Amino acid sequence: MLSSVAHSLRLGCQGSRRSIATVISGNKTSKLVRERLKNEVEKMKSQFSGFRPSLVVLQVGDRDDSNLYISTKLKAAAEIGIDAKHVRLPNTATQDEVLRSIMSINENLSVHGLIVQLPLDSVNHINNELVTNAVSPEKDVDGLSCINAGKLSRGDLSDCFIPCTPSGCMELIRQTGVSVAGKHAVVIGRSKIVGAPMHDLLLWNHATVTTCHSKTPDLPEQVSRADILVVGAGRAEMVRGEWVKEGAVVIDCGINHIPDETRVSGKRVVGDVHYTSANQRAGFITPVPGGVGPMTVAMLMENTVQSAQRFLLNNQSRT
Repeated sequence: MLSSVAHSLRLGCQGSRRSIATVISGNKTSKLVRERLKNEVEKMKSQFSGFRPSLVVLQVGDRDDSNLYISTKLKAAAEIGIDAKHVRLPNTATQDEVLRSIMSINENLSVHGLIVQLPLDSVNHINNELVTNAVSPEKDVDGLSCINAGKLSRGDLSDCFIPCTPSGCMELIRQTGVSVAGKHAVVIGRSKIVGAPMHDLLLWNHATVTTCHSKTPDLPEQVSRADILVVGAGRAEMVRGEWVKEGAVVIDCGINHIPDETRVSGKRVVGDVHYTSANQRAGFITPVPGGVGPMTVAMLMENTVQSAQRFLLNNQSRT
């Protein structure tokens, strides 16, 4: 039986044309996740004298897009009951100043999650890898440090924080009711934030996984074998519907702007999958927008609550 959040759009069609795929709503799924987390936070508050999970978002500079993303995270945290703080350093901040700020937050026992908003907006050269890896693995709720990435690659899923977008993708796949185990999964893209951890997650959930990238010569053939297809390539509508296997689960992580004279803005948002054609062959598909995007923030909140729960558990074991 399909989950209630997988909104059925199967319309009767004549002839050889396939019914339209079931749309997997990230908006509805993220709402369910947030409601569950809100209940968990309420339980923590009642059991531990008003205890609340705490999240810090560290920003360097004042980029408009980063400000928008941060406001979305802070709003989600407030709705759930997470105590979220925004720490902004000026764009003149040096690498040492950024690292000192991270170390200070690492040492603050009242903070359970720390994310560094990327890209860093500094007039000085700052090594992103150095900054990312400076975050304590126990507070790395973005799941981007080499420690958490290494644990994920080894299959230690219960002992690491999983990057938020891949984690959200897995939650959307679960909503379809399709078992990952034994399926052939194809991931397009190998970024450290999406593609690489997505490969690891699918693998340790017992799928046979193929990762494709810019040097893959036979992309349509690889896609046609996928029972589960996750696309995070950053190229507008690159995956065509005719490539997609009949009945496949298609998860589109892309966010691209293309010209559209019918819109006031002169552009519209599309994914990495050509939705209209893929919708005729897939069994399940995520929309763009309204698919993977809302899940990324929801899973950041999930990781923050998990971090707070681990903190409480560790403190209990010491007493």
